[in-house]
Amino acid sequence: MTYIIHGATGAQGSPVLNLLQQAGHEAVAAVRDPSGLPAAAASVAVDLSDAAALAEAYRGADGVFVHLPMGAPADGRGQAAAIAAAVAEARPARVVISTSGQIVDAPESPLQAAPDSAIMTLIDSVTATGVSTAVVAPRLYLENLLLPVVLGPARGEGVLRYPLPESFPVSWSSHLDVADVVVRLLLDASVTGTVAVGHRPGLVGADLAGAFSTGLGKAVGYEGISPTAFGALIAPMFGPAAAPVVGLYQALNATDGNVIGENNAQALLELAPRPVSQWLADLGI
Repeated sequence: MTYIIHGATGAQGSPVLNLLQQAGHEAVAAVRDPSGLPAAAASVAVDLSDAAALAEAYRGADGVFVHLPMGAPADGRGQAAAIAAAVAEARPARVVISTSGQIVDAPESPLQAAPDSAIMTLIDSVTATGVSTAVVAPRLYLENLLLPVVLGPARGEGVLRYPLPESFPVSWSSHLDVADVVVRLLLDASVTGTVAVGHRPGLVGADLAGAFSTGLGKAVGYEGISPTAFGALIAPMFGPAAAPVVGLYQALNATDGNVIGENNAQALLELAPRPVSQWLADLGI
């Protein structure tokens, strides 16, 4: 069985590729430039805007995992259209889409992705092909807490600083949690539609601080800071990309939480996210 994994060298695709390979499946890394991959790695060079090349990669595949890279909205919509056209032509047995943290399953939320957004265009267009499709919908990634400006003060000062109030609940998940769900959905096509990923009920600042206290072996407290202050911390690393991050957290601060609903991996697949303390231990923190 062959599975095409987009972004296989990145944070989302790499653990999916590894899990499939460890289970003995043929997993093909779909990347723009395969030259950086090990010589023995199965790979295919793809451009997300080239529908013909994507169709050739998808033809005969048992599953495709895809997510849109960060970029201009117009570019994302064009990529979504090309992916959907390739799926319609090649008819892979299964497609699993990651939202990369964008909210697509909470229409009552002001943070719900717009109908004409790139991610909704991708979901709607691929689903409309009639190919079996599932959408993996995480919220915030635990890996955000590994940024030097977050992890460093936790280690050095015993303070976990993040741009959300201490009482703000979040369905945190790691890239490893998402990969577990993606692989299950690639191998088992009985579940379609959106599958939310993350802790439910959501975790608040004290929950995160407690896990870091255990992981670091020292008392760690939580401190909510403003999105603007967080932006100043990440600007040297992110450059212009810091601005949309600040905008996201400003929007989150105007709500009362970022928690997944009932259509989640726990309920649909009996897959629970790792406790934060376990995630830290798995990373050797």
